[in-house]
Amino acid sequence: MRIRVRRTGGFAGIERSAEVVVTDAEWESLAAAVLADGDGDVRGVPDGFSYEITIDGVTVRCCDPRLSEAQRTLVTRVLKEGA
Repeated sequence: MRIRVRRTGGFAGIERSAEVVVTDAEWESLAAAVLADGDGDVRGVPDGFSYEITIDGVTVRCCDPRLSEAQRTLVTRVLKEGA
């Protein structure tokens, strides 16, 4: 399973992205939860981050502070692992 996270926005407007390839059941379960949550509220807040999460070609968009718990966990893990 290929997971890519792209983060844009924030105070400085710096884009950050990372990609991981995983076969672990825990990652796959987390990815399935993110896809089940679907697109979040994409309105965001001033100077907040916007996220584009792509899992095996399917893209979900969401913004801070309105990420689901699964989205927040996945974003954190991918950006850490892919750094």
